[in-house]
Amino acid sequence: MARIGIVGCGIVGLACAHALAANGHAVTLIDRDPDGDKCSWGNAGGIAAPEVLPAAVPGIIRRVPRWLIDPLGPLALRPTHLPRALPWLRHFVAAARPERMERAAAALAVLNRHVTADMEALLAAVGLRADLRRTGALSVYETAAALAADRPFWALAARLGFPAEEVSSADARALEPALGPRVACGVLDPGWSQVSDPKRIWRGLFDSLIARGVPVIRAEMRDFDTAGLFDQIVVAAGAWSAALATRFGDRVLLESERGYNTTLPAPGIALSREVIFAERKFVATPLSIGLRIGGAAEFAGLAAPPNFARSRALLRLARLYLPDLDAGGGSVWMGHRPSTPDSLPVIGRSPHRPAVIYAFGHGHLGLTQSATTARLVAALAAGRDPGIDLAPYAINRFARSMRPAPSRR
Repeated sequence: MARIGIVGCGIVGLACAHALAANGHAVTLIDRDPDGDKCSWGNAGGIAAPEVLPAAVPGIIRRVPRWLIDPLGPLALRPTHLPRALPWLRHFVAAARPERMERAAAALAVLNRHVTADMEALLAAVGLRADLRRTGALSVYETAAALAADRPFWALAARLGFPAEEVSSADARALEPALGPRVACGVLDPGWSQVSDPKRIWRGLFDSLIARGVPVIRAEMRDFDTAGLFDQIVVAAGAWSAALATRFGDRVLLESERGYNTTLPAPGIALSREVIFAERKFVATPLSIGLRIGGAAEFAGLAAPPNFARSRALLRLARLYLPDLDAGGGSVWMGHRPSTPDSLPVIGRSPHRPAVIYAFGHGHLGLTQSATTARLVAALAAGRDPGIDLAPYAINRFARSMRPAPSRR
């Protein structure tokens, strides 16, 4: 039995804690605000197994200027953050090359083939299996040309084991009657699942760990001396993990890709599954607490205050597609998605500190990949073969283009 400290009480950290505790290890959670607001609380609630397409795809750079000048666009970059973001952005551009994009998609598919079964097992272990439903998801398009442009990406997902079905405008509205005439066509993707409320899942995992006696230390890791306390450390601190990796001698390209949403408790319409608005890059998700309208990608760093005009912009977009939507009375939210330029998480041991295991950088797929990441981390901690090649997710994939950080021992 090993003494293992887990840095981060988000969904990935809690899933790792469950997997490690189930293997008999003495687990301790470390977080500066263990029960405070998490990115894990405000996501769309989807277990997005078919989401194997990385954010950086061929042709995306041509779209960026139009997105940046569009007040309703899916992308924002605060000028003051640009100098810090440039290294990440350069690697994002490189990751959009066709061969790199296809390698990243294949690596995402290796993880995502397991996510639904792993999540079902994790939720069953804490009595929340009924909170997960296999609903599928519906992506809708305003024009047939937009769907045609995306068809190669849907074909790539199908080749990787995640087929989907194109549907007409009439079929899309038959599936989701709340959709208006703006929808020209769609794609029904059966591989998605949905949780009832992401915060409820987080709370169930956290309370289960407390009930089994897992201690929680409220502390900033940078101010916390772990010497002699733990045999191994798992870094699962989301968008804050880069600073910890530097402390352990490793560098990583990690950005906070800030996402916004509004949850409407009485939206006046009903959806039966997550609806993805493909051209506008946002989603509408029915949760037990209301309809969540979310998306956007804002690069502004970890410290800048939220710009909730982004949430209001998403509501205006939603009403274009959902004409009977009642957008009043909603609660707004912003969270920090921990995103790498190639959209692959960082999972594996530190090459400089073998007692450190990394589990962060999941971007839009934190909830989706949390249980699978936890299973891999548990195998690493026990010295077992994880069953897949972890090289695509290793932190040293960034080392060729970044100067090494000094190791702090």
